[in-house]
Amino acid sequence: MIKILVADDHKMFRKGLKKVLEYAQDMVVADEAGNGHEVLEKVSNKEYDILLLDIAMPGMNGLETLKLLKSQKPKLRVIVVSMYPEKQYAVRTIKAGASGYLTKESDSEELIKAIKKVSGGGRYISSSIAESLLFDLGPESERPPHENLSDREYQILCLISRGKTVSEIAENLTLSVKTVSTYRCRILDKMRMKSNAELTNYAVKYQLISFTD
Repeated sequence: MIKILVADDHKMFRKGLKKVLEYAQDMVVADEAGNGHEVLEKVSNKEYDILLLDIAMPGMNGLETLKLLKSQKPKLRVIVVSMYPEKQYAVRTIKAGASGYLTKESDSEELIKAIKKVSGGGRYISSSIAESLLFDLGPESERPPHENLSDREYQILCLISRGKTVSEIAENLTLSVKTVSTYRCRILDKMRMKSNAELTNYAVKYQLISFTD
């Protein structure tokens, strides 16, 4: 029996996943978590085979949680299940230690297939993710500028591009306004840009955000 921990801040989504996995006789949702801190607490007290992890969680996001998990529980297999399209976060999560990436638009059959493959020691990634990972091995100068941002810088870039103010970002990420402003300056410098409008145009061009975000 594959024991699964589901981590997502939306209770209805966790309930939906649990119903989907009930049809797979060799899987069971052993526990649930609503944020990164709960995930870390639960994995320190219990053993799970698979963690289904969301990215957009309050406080500690999925990427931060994943990195801490990989240092504390390196053998735990993680599949990221996110509302964000592959182009936005898939490569970053795989590089951080995830064994698979699915969007929340994926059907139940694909989710079950991914869990089985990952629990057997494999990885579940699309051909486009694999291609992006190979491209990332190339010289830094050949990468798009956003690929050279840290995870936190990238996260703030996406929020700025969605029209969030510095104050809103600070509240959302539990950071000070000064810290977010420092990140913004660093992002502009690395991207060689001068305004939020330039960042937004870039994000739309590279499909880091969509008009439905």
